[in-house]
Amino acid sequence: MTAVREALPENRYGRSADRRADRKLKIIGSVLGVALLGVIGWIGYDYIAGQGISAEVIKFEVVSDERVDVHLEVRKGTDTKGYCTLRSQHEDGSDVARKDFRFDARTDRIDRVLSLRTTSRATSVELLGCTADGGAAQ
Repeated sequence: MTAVREALPENRYGRSADRRADRKLKIIGSVLGVALLGVIGWIGYDYIAGQGISAEVIKFEVVSDERVDVHLEVRKGTDTKGYCTLRSQHEDGSDVARKDFRFDARTDRIDRVLSLRTTSRATSVELLGCTADGGAAQ
């Protein structure tokens, strides 16, 4: 009887070239993975740290055919100056008012009620965006 071998004897032919290639691929993949995580972390930090102004319309009230009162809240850095743009629309979608609200106060939160003069009865008010002085729109 003859014995049948299922595998080659270990260490007889030296280390396989495939194992060396696999190890190199694992190292290259690990380095690229760490670099990708670093880039994603940097982009995330830059996005969060770059948010200089945050604002929202809390509520609005249509006072008359010529006026809308808007409750606006702005959160910003203490030394940040800039402006926010508000727009009011008629029920058909046409603009009836637009106003830039300037803020220069040395505080981190501004909570104001603003009046918009309209050309006809408004049905909505929208915050179009805020811009810091010397910066991009937020």
